[in-house]
Amino acid sequence: MSVQFNKVAILGLGLIGSSIAHAVRAYGGAKSISGHAKSAETLRIAAEIGFADNLHATAADAVKGADLIILCAPVGACGALAAAIKDAVEPGAIITDVGSVKGAIVRDCGPHIPSHAHFIPGHPIAGTEQSGPRAGFAELFQNRWCILTPLPDTPPEKVDALEAFWTGFGSKVERMAWDHHDLVLAMTSHLPHLIAYNTVATAGDLEQVTQSEVIKFSAGGFRDLTRIAASDPTMWRDVFLNNKDAVLEMLGRFSEELSVLQRAIRWGDGETLFNLFTRARDIRKGIIAAGQDTAAPNFGRDPTHKS
Repeated sequence: MSVQFNKVAILGLGLIGSSIAHAVRAYGGAKSISGHAKSAETLRIAAEIGFADNLHATAADAVKGADLIILCAPVGACGALAAAIKDAVEPGAIITDVGSVKGAIVRDCGPHIPSHAHFIPGHPIAGTEQSGPRAGFAELFQNRWCILTPLPDTPPEKVDALEAFWTGFGSKVERMAWDHHDLVLAMTSHLPHLIAYNTVATAGDLEQVTQSEVIKFSAGGFRDLTRIAASDPTMWRDVFLNNKDAVLEMLGRFSEELSVLQRAIRWGDGETLFNLFTRARDIRKGIIAAGQDTAAPNFGRDPTHKS
């Protein structure tokens, strides 16, 4: 991919931030990489790995000379991060983020964006249950969607440049309004995580009663939920607190459907159960047809892999 930017400043060096740095190293997109993290230990590990050209203890130092700035902190921390860099942002620079809730990003970061910069909120829909600077890898964004939610007055050429940055990593880019993004992600990402956390917590309570049988006899479905529930607690706490209206709307719909299932099971209504399960199965087929997952056995995982 051709170079889009002279210097990218990555503020936050966890899974997403470090993966962006690795991707720039592997595929291009910027001539140099500047990194910032609050934790001295994170900076030490990042220096050891070597995925950035320079590292800084302050965000303001990291963004000096950068024409692309990416906020890779949890949603609840991005407002303070934007405030910390506002006097150091170069004229014409693009400021974006990777947060899962765009309304909160617009609300908290917007007031701190200098008039001479361009704010384009973004969300690469990619990740694993791992976190920290050692978790990143260049291929994380390949064949994954990245949603951009540009504000109405953003120059089109700036949005095009940011889109080219993400497509250079193998991402597919979609543009939409920030409020529509938050509604869609509440269903496709936030609600499933909430269900996973609650199911695993319930199993933890039951574990005391069954004398370790919950863990001992865990089936594949439960194990997959525990993988989701292993995600970063800070990030997901901020997601639910900052997208509460959309999440509560989806949670209400889920509760209504759950009541239908409960009633069908209680009254032996097999037809209702069969129809709902068939509809859900068709959605799974649609996800595979769209290239968002594989139909390979065990989700394409190597059953001999021990990690």
